[in-house]
Amino acid sequence: MRTTQLPTLPIDTTLLKPGLRLAVGLSGGADSVALVRALAERSKELGLVLHAAHLHHGLRGEEADDDLAFARGLATELGLPFHEARVDAGAESIENKETVEEAARRLRYRWFRQLMASGDVEAVATAHTRDDQAETVLAKFLRGAWTEGLSGIHPVVEFPEGRILRPMLGSTRAEVEAYLGGLGQGWREDSSNRHLTFTRNRIRHELLPLLEGWNPQLREHLTQMAALARDEEAWWQSELARMGPQIVMPGRPVRGGGRTAGDGLAPSLAIDVTRLAALAVALQRRLLRYAADELGAAIDFPSTEALRTLALRGRAGQKLELAQGLLAERTHREVRLTILPATPAGSATAEAAPEYTVGIPGEVTALAFGLKLWIEVPEPASRAAGQFATLRNWRPGDRVRLRYSSGPRKVKEVLERLRVTGSGRARWPVLELDGRVVWMRGVEVEPESGIHIESASLTDDGPLPTERSGEG
Repeated sequence: MRTTQLPTLPIDTTLLKPGLRLAVGLSGGADSVALVRALAERSKELGLVLHAAHLHHGLRGEEADDDLAFARGLATELGLPFHEARVDAGAESIENKETVEEAARRLRYRWFRQLMASGDVEAVATAHTRDDQAETVLAKFLRGAWTEGLSGIHPVVEFPEGRILRPMLGSTRAEVEAYLGGLGQGWREDSSNRHLTFTRNRIRHELLPLLEGWNPQLREHLTQMAALARDEEAWWQSELARMGPQIVMPGRPVRGGGRTAGDGLAPSLAIDVTRLAALAVALQRRLLRYAADELGAAIDFPSTEALRTLALRGRAGQKLELAQGLLAERTHREVRLTILPATPAGSATAEAAPEYTVGIPGEVTALAFGLKLWIEVPEPASRAAGQFATLRNWRPGDRVRLRYSSGPRKVKEVLERLRVTGSGRARWPVLELDGRVVWMRGVEVEPESGIHIESASLTDDGPLPTERSGEG
């Protein structure tokens, strides 16, 4: 007598404990559907109290409504408590000066934390796969990430309210689809995942397959790199917690010994350059970044190297101004770091913002604005190819056409809507092409025909590629 072998899916059960009240982020995509089906099948064996959770982001119209209905129906079929909520990611992105993808992710995790805080669940599982991990690590590498960026998607993220778990990081997209196919289970497809104007999709559909022609094991190697980077970063954090307070000193030295807490105007820290010079280069970099982070600034590699050069080879009196108002000053014995007070709107400093010229396609690093900008040409025959755009400070009279708006709006009014004031308002970047503002920080501009524009802050590793619909 022949028996039919039921399909299985690799799940990291070490993340799951008996009695755990766990919600699965169920978007309706293949990954999240596979995770909820796999956990539902094994919930009794693992001792799980399983829930399903779906967040409607207010995007994609009827398609998103259908996603919600599908997720609700699957939860009912599996007999799972179902949690749902709606947000407006588009409006939030404008309000908080971020991309729609960043806003959607922030809102999603905020809701997950609210679910855990309510006491209904203790943890939330998201359906990230090994393919998601490889795409994230590669995207971070292309952005020029530090080690922490190359650590990619972490299996566990701790919040005060509970934990976010990723038990499917060992599974591939192919295994997910084979598993669902064996069950005869359908899923929803997010139409935006096919748009090659987005870098995340070009990595998934073009770059990774191309690189796998050179190395078929690339995805596995990228996930191994993430594990190595994650473990090394954990070691560095413990080492910095031990050494940082010993090397990084508050305020300024005073006669007779001791140090002031600051000058009363701005917080400051200092590092003894003699002690810094005696350390390994890797530790020098880490301590300088640690000091900047203590002041609320995050510096990139060029800024770190410039700061290290000032500390080790600079002369007393030399100063270096970095992003986020971070000022470094060399004395005879120390390099001192201070956060400059905000520059009043209309001041000479605010008016002196430089302009940057960037070819199309091309990229530009704008230290004055603390950002890096990429201009891509999805269509080689685009009329924009070969032209030059100007990244500059906004000017009175500038107008911009926001996406989905009925007509152009004054940049001044957009900044008021964003509640941007003070030095931030005085220095706010826009990109001009053929006399039109085609990009503006913090908002979605009506797409310019023939080009795609992306940006990332120089004070972090840049945004993650947007997760496909497998997260929920």
